[in-house]
Amino acid sequence: MEISSKTNSNTKGGSSGKAKLQKFGAFLSGMVMPNIGAFIAWGLITALFIPTGWLPNEYLGKLVGPMISYLLPVLIGYTGGKLVYGTRGGVVGAIATMGVIIGSSIPMFLGAMIMGPLGGYCIKKFDKLIDGKIATGFEMLVNNFSSGILGGILAIIAYSVIGPVVNSFSVALGNAAQWVTNAKLLPLIAIFVEPGKILFLNNAINHGIFDPLGIAQVKEVGKSIFFLLESNPGPGLGILLAYWMYGKGNAKQSAPGAIIIQFLGGIHEIYFPYVLMNPVLLLAVIGGGMAADLTFVITGAGLVASPSPGSIFAEIAMSPKGGLTPVLLGILVGAVVSFLIGSIIVKNSNAAEDDSIFDSAKTLVQGMKAESKGQKAEMSAKAPALIVFACDAGMGSSAMGESILKKKINDAGLKINVKHSAVSEIPKDAEVVFTQESLAERASQSCPNAKIITIKNFLDNKVYDEYIKTLKK
Repeated sequence: MEISSKTNSNTKGGSSGKAKLQKFGAFLSGMVMPNIGAFIAWGLITALFIPTGWLPNEYLGKLVGPMISYLLPVLIGYTGGKLVYGTRGGVVGAIATMGVIIGSSIPMFLGAMIMGPLGGYCIKKFDKLIDGKIATGFEMLVNNFSSGILGGILAIIAYSVIGPVVNSFSVALGNAAQWVTNAKLLPLIAIFVEPGKILFLNNAINHGIFDPLGIAQVKEVGKSIFFLLESNPGPGLGILLAYWMYGKGNAKQSAPGAIIIQFLGGIHEIYFPYVLMNPVLLLAVIGGGMAADLTFVITGAGLVASPSPGSIFAEIAMSPKGGLTPVLLGILVGAVVSFLIGSIIVKNSNAAEDDSIFDSAKTLVQGMKAESKGQKAEMSAKAPALIVFACDAGMGSSAMGESILKKKINDAGLKINVKHSAVSEIPKDAEVVFTQESLAERASQSCPNAKIITIKNFLDNKVYDEYIKTLKK
């Protein structure tokens, strides 16, 4: 089956919908992925020191509750706010998240995914509303009090309104998930999970949906099957083994190296082109996923935290005491079933003989990956669209420099966006950065593609006048 580059109006609409879904999924996973280290730390402490752990310890076990109830949700809320509006948005998002945490009796991961971005969005809109209306010298005062007041208001709303609502929804969702598990219907979820992975919705599925359910289940029973549903490397391993045994050309030659990257390294996207060059292989990964999930259900398998990336080593490390065999058995069953189905398809497929189709599949995967991460084309080489003033804290001197240059740019009739930030938080789309000489190196590291202009005094009008003349030329 060849991969065509032709599209019609229907496929364009479908692509647009898929791109939006990928973008939303990338945003959800973007709140969790940077904090995976904290989740693993909590998982290891849980696996070691709870009463049923490897090294039961009542004293150290006291870390488990506060970490899951406060640390992890606050980190998610901060990251969500930061994604929307940098560090300032992250701070307001963290404050707002505390409201849903205190207003709920369960770990508030879903609430954090709501309040964190909402806090960032609100402070971003506030800053836009007062942009250019603050007298020079009062920027820091207004910035600090606005974030504090707005964060406090959002925390109160979250505590009294949003927290109880999200708590009820989370409990209902958890009960539904538990019912599906008890009814042995969970394996059917592979019908959606495995194709979703190929479309680069894997992080959204795993970290946006399964992780909150899994963490709540770990708190109750010490392990969760939800951590295994997407991260299982077995089905992908089966596909790569089928190509290694029965494939031809580049696909066959590259399969052994891909197995190392996928199964040992945990980078599952390496096997996506092998499926896309012959989409019928979706039946193989779905079959392997269903067989693995059924094995997990029957044997009572589960992990104590999300294994990220989905390497066999991570799966082993996150297995609870006495629970390693069911985990490994499910992975093995998934790989065997996927291999058996995949072998039949690969042996009878002409696509496996065509290297151009394999190359097209790899190109398609790269494009989907870029879409899933919201990447855009490179910036235009015309006049700068964004100028950033960067100081150490991003609050005082840089804000005053921003105000001065922004006024001069407006007076000159130019339309250029000017912002201020901490030197470590310079927006990646900044094209020109004004900063102090002592911070120039850090600014270059933070935004390597920007032009760095050093300045001794942010209040020096001569520097800005010279720059305005350069822009006019």
